[in-house]
Amino acid sequence: MIHVVLYEPEIPQNTGNIMRTCVATHTKLHLIEPLGFSLDESKIKRSGVNYIPKCDYTVYPSWDDFLSKNRGKMFFFTRYGHKPHSDYDYASIKEDIYLVFGKESTGIPRSILKPHLDKCARIPMTSNVRALNVSNSVAVALYEVLRQKDYLDLLRDEPHKSSNFIEEYEGE
Repeated sequence: MIHVVLYEPEIPQNTGNIMRTCVATHTKLHLIEPLGFSLDESKIKRSGVNYIPKCDYTVYPSWDDFLSKNRGKMFFFTRYGHKPHSDYDYASIKEDIYLVFGKESTGIPRSILKPHLDKCARIPMTSNVRALNVSNSVAVALYEVLRQKDYLDLLRDEPHKSSNFIEEYEGE
């Protein structure tokens, strides 16, 4: 199973977007407190649309509590990583994979990153940008893992229209 971990997220719209991405990919979401918002705020509901009730997520009071309840391979996404996220071999990992992202203002604390330097990933970008938006980073990283695992059981055709929807178009 693939998991997304948000360490002390601060912006409800980002978390709402990430919840939607998790629903779309059968990914479990882990939220480490303190959160910078309430999960019943309208902003998170607006960005998560009507998918939030379908999101499999757990809230933890601390990083230590999260660690005590979860086991698997962890990858930490940070601008201080020295290896591109796409250089890891996720396909061969048989245990649960955890993609860990930090809070919007300061990222993941160095005290958490330092023992895991070999698992600190950086999404490559120019020097003009410090970091991508966290919801974009989650999507980039998550879909790289899914690509390497051949998208697991995700649908490849749109389920609500004919698989020949575009081909059947005859114009107006």
